[in-house]
Amino acid sequence: MNYDQQLDRLIASALEEDIGDGDHSTLSCIKEQTFGKGILKIKQEGILAGVKVAERIFRYFQPDVRFTLLKNDGEQMSSSDIAFEIEAFAQTILSCERLVLNCMQRMSGIATLTRQYTDKLEGFHTKLLDTRKTTPNFRLLEKEAVRIGGGINHRFGLYDMIMLKDNHIDYCGGIEPAIEKANEYIAEKKPDLKIEIETRSIEDVKTVLRIGKVHRIMLDNFSPNEIETALKLICGAYETEASGGISLNNIQEYASTGVDFVSCGAIIHQAVSLDLSLKAQIL
Repeated sequence: MNYDQQLDRLIASALEEDIGDGDHSTLSCIKEQTFGKGILKIKQEGILAGVKVAERIFRYFQPDVRFTLLKNDGEQMSSSDIAFEIEAFAQTILSCERLVLNCMQRMSGIATLTRQYTDKLEGFHTKLLDTRKTTPNFRLLEKEAVRIGGGINHRFGLYDMIMLKDNHIDYCGGIEPAIEKANEYIAEKKPDLKIEIETRSIEDVKTVLRIGKVHRIMLDNFSPNEIETALKLICGAYETEASGGISLNNIQEYASTGVDFVSCGAIIHQAVSLDLSLKAQIL
C-alpha cells in the first residue's frame, strides 16, 4: 500500500470517527448547496506542515473543491500568515474543519521541533532519524512531518527492517544466536530485509564485529566518549546509530563523534501542536 492509499485510509477512518451518523450541527442549520469559503490562519511561528494533507481531506469529502495554496509544507510561517484558501460547499468545510486542523497543528508542531534538531546538525556528517514512538494510527502523518522538518524516516513499522533490540537479544540467548537466527530467517522469508542490532557496551560492539552479518550497529545509551571508542573499532565497516538520551542540548556533542545517525523519539512524542484556525469567509 503506497502513501496516498494509506492516507486515504487514515482520512476515511478519522472522518468516520468524527462524523459518525452525521454532522448534525451542520446538517441542522446549513442548506446542502450553500457555498462557502474558508482561510487557514496561522497564529504561531514555526514550520508549516500538513497543507497537502488538508487538501486531500477536503477532496476526499468533495472532489471538486477549489483549493488555493498560499504557503508550502516546510516553509517558515509567522503569526497572521494564511496557508491556504478553500472554496467548497459549506457543509464540506464545516465537516472537515476539525480533522484538517488536528492534522496540521500536530504535524506543524513536529516539523518545527524536528527543524530545531536538524539545524543543530548543520555542518555535521550525522543525520537525524525518527523512531516508532508515535501515536497509534497517526504514524503516517507524524513521520511525514519529520520528513518535512528535515529529519529522516527510520523503519516505518515492524515489517520493513529487522531491529534486534535488548529484549530480542535476551530472549534469544545472546547476540550471536540472535544474529544467526535473523540471517536464517531473512534467507528463507524475506531476503531484502536489513538487520540492525543494538549494543549496550563496547564488549557488545566487539562481539558484533566478530560475527558480522548486520547492516547497522546501534550504540544505545553510549556516552559521546564511548561512541568515539566504538567508532574506532567499527572503522566504517557498518552504519552506526547513536540512540538514547539525545536532546537539543547535547545533539551536537553526539554529532561531533562522527556517528552516521542519531535517533530521537522526542521529535515526535515531545512536540507541541501549533495554533492554527480555519475561518469562514462569507461570499
